[in-house]
Amino acid sequence: MTERTPPPVTADSPIGPDVDLDRTDVRLEDGTRLTEHKAAEIVDEVRRRGGRPSLTGEAATSPRIVFRVTPAVRDRAAEIAAREGKTISQLAREALEARVATEPQTA
Repeated sequence: MTERTPPPVTADSPIGPDVDLDRTDVRLEDGTRLTEHKAAEIVDEVRRRGGRPSLTGEAATSPRIVFRVTPAVRDRAAEIAAREGKTISQLAREALEARVATEPQTA
């Protein structure tokens, strides 16, 4: 049986099961192989930066909102997000932004 080469890892790649990068050929978006050493370097860089870039594009941390949903809602959101090529966070952010945009501002 031939081992299938997975698709390239991108910023929107879903989180899946752990992979032994010394045995499995995983490629980054630019085509280079992701090794355990390269993965560690990427993690160190992200930790130094403080995570993902701000949504505003400025050198600031974007506020976070955390909430719970039922497994059925999460699964359905994952299906929709995957179909649209988005993350669940992007889908949730768009829904909240649309709702907030329709609400009149007070004072």
